[in-house]
Amino acid sequence: MHHDKSSGEMKIFSGNAHPELAKKICAYLEVPLGKIHVTRFRDGESYCQIEENVRGKDIFAVQPTCPPVNQNLVELLIMIDAFKRASAARITAVIPYFGYARQDRKDKPRVPISAKLVADVITTAGADRILVMDLHAPAIQGFFNIPVDNLYAGPVLIRYLKGLKLKNPVLVSPDAGGTERARAFAKRLNAGLAIMDKRRHEANVAKIMNVIGNVAGKTAVIVDDIVDTAGTLVETVEALKKNGANEIIACMTHAVLSGNAVERLQNENLKKVIVTNTIPLEKEKMGLRKIVSLCIAELFGEAIKRIHTNSSVSSLFK
Repeated sequence: MHHDKSSGEMKIFSGNAHPELAKKICAYLEVPLGKIHVTRFRDGESYCQIEENVRGKDIFAVQPTCPPVNQNLVELLIMIDAFKRASAARITAVIPYFGYARQDRKDKPRVPISAKLVADVITTAGADRILVMDLHAPAIQGFFNIPVDNLYAGPVLIRYLKGLKLKNPVLVSPDAGGTERARAFAKRLNAGLAIMDKRRHEANVAKIMNVIGNVAGKTAVIVDDIVDTAGTLVETVEALKKNGANEIIACMTHAVLSGNAVERLQNENLKKVIVTNTIPLEKEKMGLRKIVSLCIAELFGEAIKRIHTNSSVSSLFK
């Protein structure tokens, strides 16, 4: 039946998570944003109605599952279900920030692997493919039994970093898990590499942050995929300062910024925080002058165009 699923016209729709990003993607592709009414009943139930014909069309539903995570996730699910039941030819869930990605393994006994559950639910709803950015763990692609395209914010962030003409840069991974990412950045910037080692000797005793690698007299660039509460970030900043770093900036793809993250970013030793707009930044967060938000709409637009025409997405990063 589904031998040529993408023959139909491309249409892009957005839920309530990040309509701004969807509009920017549409502007890049020079297509109108699809008409859909996504709302909630008084009791909190999500509801949507597609307000144009999507039969036989190639649908892209843009919805990062950022806070409020569960509401945005359910919105995405019911949108996918609506497209499926309205006979869309193919449905791609465009999830710039994939919530629940950090629950990707059993690091303690008797815990869920929620990232796998969410992958199953999105697939069951009727998504034919997934488009994400900087997935927390690349292995999550294997939680889906449908194609997943994982875009990299790297090129956009690195272009900006190069423009800063940093003196003596060293790329810093805040933990061992992020070493691969930091190394990739270091290679592109011809810079050094350092890794943070966080130890807790006993419960309720302050942890010790060791710096593996030399940061003395250098510009330290902390690189990670997510900045959430910014707790670890500030600990990293303090440890780097103690170890003689000259200037410290941070570079993150997904600005979750929950709790009192924005206050923590006020830390005087942290000169600049570079993020992307996979997640909408509220005005008060943008008001913090040291936060620079880079737009990844063109990257998503280009990937969507290539998926629609069955061209290579990986060649975007050659």
